[in-house]
Amino acid sequence: MPPLSPAETGDPGAEADRAVAAILDAALHGTERGTVVDSPPGAGKSTLVVRAARELVGAGERLMVVAQTNSQVDDLVDRLATADAALTVGRLHGSDAAPAPEALRHPAVSASTKPADLLECSVVVSTAAKWQWVKDVDPWRHAIVDEAYQMRSDALLAVARLFERALFVGDPGQLDPFSIVGTDQWAGLSYDPSSSAVMTLLAHNPRIVPHRLPVSWRLPASAAPLVSAAFYPYAPFRSGTGPGDRRLTLAAPGDGSAVDRVVDVAAESGWGLLELPARHTVRTDPEAVRAVAAVVRRLLDRRGTAVSERGSAPLTADRIAVGTAHRDQAAAVRTALAALGVPVHGGAADGGSADGGSADRADAVTVDTANRLQGREYDVTVVLHPLSGRPDATAFHLETGRLCVLASRHRHACIVVARAGIAELLDEHPSTEPVQLGVTVKFPDGWTANHAVLEHLSEHRVPG
Repeated sequence: MPPLSPAETGDPGAEADRAVAAILDAALHGTERGTVVDSPPGAGKSTLVVRAARELVGAGERLMVVAQTNSQVDDLVDRLATADAALTVGRLHGSDAAPAPEALRHPAVSASTKPADLLECSVVVSTAAKWQWVKDVDPWRHAIVDEAYQMRSDALLAVARLFERALFVGDPGQLDPFSIVGTDQWAGLSYDPSSSAVMTLLAHNPRIVPHRLPVSWRLPASAAPLVSAAFYPYAPFRSGTGPGDRRLTLAAPGDGSAVDRVVDVAAESGWGLLELPARHTVRTDPEAVRAVAAVVRRLLDRRGTAVSERGSAPLTADRIAVGTAHRDQAAAVRTALAALGVPVHGGAADGGSADGGSADRADAVTVDTANRLQGREYDVTVVLHPLSGRPDATAFHLETGRLCVLASRHRHACIVVARAGIAELLDEHPSTEPVQLGVTVKFPDGWTANHAVLEHLSEHRVPG
């Protein structure tokens, strides 16, 4: 990794405060239609949204907030009401999507399916899908769009009539907006409905210069340099902690197995690669699934303790997550963990919500796909590499955002389980995606990002 610049060796808190102050000034007093904030993983995006909402309301503004899923809306409502008990918050919801209990436990929170019932609230929060049906109301002067890079531009078009100016906050390194229909016919057009709301906003407003949050408070010093270089080369960030500020200690000794050795390596360095023999396999590779489950079982058996700036806490099941590329892989891992006596949850069939969010159970390991792990945080993650055992490298498996999500959920350590041969697979399958005029090339692409991550993981490799 390159050496830190002088700015990066200063106080991360002061650096973050300066960035937030500039963002809030632009949101309150800027002249452009939108203010864009790029936030790397764990940079305090939700904290910024809550603070910006309170500042805008404090300045006498009524505010609408747009999120992308019902779970994100409920989380924001809970955060807003917790941060300021005097803030009147409206939770606008559909008739088939009741708000979560944590959103309604605050006296100052009102919920309704009708916008007219919430117009006296200082802040009204809902999904983009619900906002697009709101009509016959006076536009809000200000709006906040949360997870703006997950919002398609057609959704922005549907709600833009409801506000005059907006603060767009999101993570450009995460997964792109999802579409179930082909979008090639719009590729390269400035109004491509499959583009993110932010990309379309910037295409039509070239004077808008995105702000960025420069510090990740989630990723440790062992992870931030890799994630920054591999996925955010044009918007670098640093960790809010330094080397040695976080430690993962294990009370029980290892048994000498490959699984225990990779756990030891990860506890010491923050990264571990359990590399199984090279082989082309089915997607739910039984050997790889068993290896993932064994790693989780040993993490619990060895009674880890996570030491950080927050203090010391045992590494319990709810602080561990398993990430996969596909739902059937996640289901296979849940089955394997259950066979080892590890309580698990994840997925719409087990306490999850169909919109992509689910509340973690206090006694269970989370097992889910990268799409559903976005925005969530754990002490240790175990990842089944998207390209493990594959005979080809498809666009889905090379998606930069997918690997970024899987590699950036942890506060202490990330253990990757993969079959050998991924580097060779990448070299044998260069990108074959068609080149389209007018389409901004996403960099780094999946090929580059995968190679960067593999090169780093090779330093922490344990043969399986």
